[in-house]
Amino acid sequence: MAVVIDALTQFPVKGLSGQALNSVALEAGKGFPGDRRFGFARPNSGFDPDDPKPLPKTKFYMLARDATLALLTSAYDEKTDILSISSPQDTGQFDIATAEGRQNASEFLKSYLQLPNDEMPHLYEASPHRFTDVSVVSSDMMNAVSIINADSVAAFSAAVGQTIDPLRFRGNILISGMPPFAELEMEEQDIAIGSTRLKILKRTRRCPATEVNLKTAERDLKTPTLLREHYGHMDMGVYAEILEGGVITLGDGVEVL
Repeated sequence: MAVVIDALTQFPVKGLSGQALNSVALEAGKGFPGDRRFGFARPNSGFDPDDPKPLPKTKFYMLARDATLALLTSAYDEKTDILSISSPQDTGQFDIATAEGRQNASEFLKSYLQLPNDEMPHLYEASPHRFTDVSVVSSDMMNAVSIINADSVAAFSAAVGQTIDPLRFRGNILISGMPPFAELEMEEQDIAIGSTRLKILKRTRRCPATEVNLKTAERDLKTPTLLREHYGHMDMGVYAEILEGGVITLGDGVEVL
């Protein structure tokens, strides 16, 4: 069975919803375009946009601690710099190229999360810095692409007796046609997608963010615990480095080299 790309997803803002893409142009060493470009930092995070340094994800508002973020729908338009955020009760559009727009977006999130005044979020951007969970590991990992095997998710679903949405794992590239969990044994191997070439760097260890149901915002599945109980580890998916760039598209074949 051929291994193919089932979905391509960009997460412009750390902790918020993803944007489905039909194709994307990858560049060597630069990570998934537009992914985790922005982040809502907690007060006193210590982040300096003029001298960006990787910080632990606990310094930001994100699903692992703020499950109700799952009920927000967001979209970022790179051409206009407009970030749209919708909650079940309200909708806002913010020009986050401006300080006023970033402040208004931060106030929207504060109101939605019902935070006290001393917990005001702060929306940051410091490209080419990315607010990825593994940015604290190395600059290479900060720019790694997240790959999820749909067949691994399906096998896990069958094991726990509950259908699991692959989006819980917030990957950039969703593939299918590969034996379940085969990707976890591919560290240091290369894969090719058309003219692009990627190197598998590391298995993705899962955290409580994956416990959250993205439709209900309930923590309805002890994902890391169940992975460990069924497979002896808490890994789902892998991180990969882009070695050679090119355009990848839904339905493209994936070749293990």
